[in-house]
Amino acid sequence: MPVTAEIQSVDDKSAVSLTTQAYETLRQDILAGVLPPGKKLRIEELKDTYGIGASAIREALSMLISDILVQRIDHRGFRVAEVSLSGFDELLKTRSWLEEQALRESIRLGGISWEEALVLANFHLSRVHRTDSDDRFLANDLWEEHHKSLHKALISACGSGLLLHFCEQMYDLNIRYRRVVGSPVENARDVKDEHDAIVQATLTRDSDRAVCLLLQHYSRTAELVRIKLK
Repeated sequence: MPVTAEIQSVDDKSAVSLTTQAYETLRQDILAGVLPPGKKLRIEELKDTYGIGASAIREALSMLISDILVQRIDHRGFRVAEVSLSGFDELLKTRSWLEEQALRESIRLGGISWEEALVLANFHLSRVHRTDSDDRFLANDLWEEHHKSLHKALISACGSGLLLHFCEQMYDLNIRYRRVVGSPVENARDVKDEHDAIVQATLTRDSDRAVCLLLQHYSRTAELVRIKLK
């Protein structure tokens, strides 16, 4: 490879790396509520905050539009996507449609290794204590990590990478709503028992019961979010 071509290849890889870094960092800050809904995202400000060049920032923002986390303002700039009660209800409905199909297909297609991964994911989650906090930025990161792993494991055998991609996107959007509004942990609710029941119904291949329990699980959380959005 000619020297000039080799240098160009290194530069291209560096640019991709910076764009990925900008995308991941901005995405996490939006999901966590550090960058709040409606906030204008000015390229120069973001450069100073994150120490990443304008080109990488701009490309990252364009990618985040596809994730429904950023909106373009009349082709003049960007802002963090707004949240609303109607938007949340639409999200919950779409997420429920997608995950019902993914769970039914996983129950139909999943084998022993899928069952083992599901049991292990539920066990890991059960070992992590979830705490309540009035500070919406004080995330239970370890609990959230294992919680997401469990919900991903439930539908991981559905046989469609595209369906899994959309389900994960809906999951992350839901997490954003929970963190932005600061929905509390409901002390009267036993989330561990809810998870155990969903997993048990899934392992016994009772599709109707597993789906019913999963959607009830989402609806209970949704009511806490709705209270804050009204």
